[in-house]
Amino acid sequence: MFELLEYKSMIKRLNKGDSADRKSALIQIAGLIEKQKITRVANEEVNNHVHTSFSFSPYSPTGAAFAAWKDGLQAVGLMDHDSISGADEMLEACKVMGIASTIGFEIRVNFSGTSVEGLRTNNPDSKNISYITVQGVPSDKFKEVEKFLAPVNVERNVRDRKEVDSLNKLISGYGIEKINFEKDVLSRSMSSFGGSITERHILAALAEKLIVKLGKGERIVTFLENNFNISLSKMVKGFLSDKDNPHYLYDLLGTMKGDFLLRFFIQPGEEECLSVSSVVNFANSIGAIPAYSYLGDVAESPTGDKKAQAFEDSFLDKLMDEVKQIGFKAVTYMPPRNTRAQLDRIQSLCRKHDFMEISGVDINSSRQIFNCPPILEEKNRHLIDSTWALIAHEKLAGKDEALSLFSSKNPMTNLPLQERIAFYNKIGRIIDKKNPENLDNLIKKVYEYGN
Repeated sequence: MFELLEYKSMIKRLNKGDSADRKSALIQIAGLIEKQKITRVANEEVNNHVHTSFSFSPYSPTGAAFAAWKDGLQAVGLMDHDSISGADEMLEACKVMGIASTIGFEIRVNFSGTSVEGLRTNNPDSKNISYITVQGVPSDKFKEVEKFLAPVNVERNVRDRKEVDSLNKLISGYGIEKINFEKDVLSRSMSSFGGSITERHILAALAEKLIVKLGKGERIVTFLENNFNISLSKMVKGFLSDKDNPHYLYDLLGTMKGDFLLRFFIQPGEEECLSVSSVVNFANSIGAIPAYSYLGDVAESPTGDKKAQAFEDSFLDKLMDEVKQIGFKAVTYMPPRNTRAQLDRIQSLCRKHDFMEISGVDINSSRQIFNCPPILEEKNRHLIDSTWALIAHEKLAGKDEALSLFSSKNPMTNLPLQERIAFYNKIGRIIDKKNPENLDNLIKKVYEYGN
């Protein structure tokens, strides 16, 4: 008889231990699914922007693949900060679950020397520094990406240590235990396996220190307001007042990621945030798809970690002109974050500049769900097709670099982008999700169509 406690134990193993045990647990769960002891309600949704424990997230790549399956998704994409080291695990997990996968990474770049130098684009913490994504990385290029990102993480870790020192000085007068970088920050990361360390790791360490000192509930709310001078919304107060809140750590660190982070945040230099052209050129050189991440002015953050703030909307036309000139091939955006007017505008600019449109909702908290209902709206449904085209691009380019969607050697290169995306969409949908390397007949179809 299938036991609920046994199943819950398997679920916990998905996000703990080593990759071999995580895979073993997932295979056990897949067996239960095959016997229909575990079911889901499938939908058409996809999500190309899921962070894992290789940057910051409650999910390992294996855990993310299962969570995406459980929430009904047909495809899920790994998108870690400054790391692609969880890619192989994600690919294997998605094959076990029978869902499609995409692989990319997120990185901050500087826009020095461009027409938008010095402006605030999509980064709440810094001017002139923007988040961009590199999507659809072919599997045979993972090692090249790891080598490219290694110096970035060396520089980032130097700054991380300085931030911890600065934070310790800030909290020293409140009787909070000092944060030890190795024990409290490094240990909670996947740095030794190629993962990155982010400010969220530091804030998680602080959150745990606060919980140890004050416990959960009203005392933390009072402390944040009276000592850290953090303004809390009614919703956040409710979250942090609830001692039984299962997402407590993530809600607490998310609350501190706003204005409080800036009190110890150290602006990264250009050794860590490389020039935008160098990253875009690298992405294009490996047959991946460099994408500008559109944020848009924020009225209220759905994840609670961004305050109301103006970003790139006031100069978006100029920015998109620059992004095109630099060599970007796509724009990525998150439909739940934007108004319909914002979405109409960015979609119009994508058509004007012949950009591929890629969607995804960043997952880095246990409170979030993997679903993205707005993608099913009529004006956004093309983003689902784009995901399947991205999947086809990634798998095909891993076998034949000429089949990268934007390769000048692609047999379809003279066709309009939308026609290429439409054809790759069809290919992506029929790739065997449990054996996505079986591509010979599909490669033949692309060459036949192009010729």
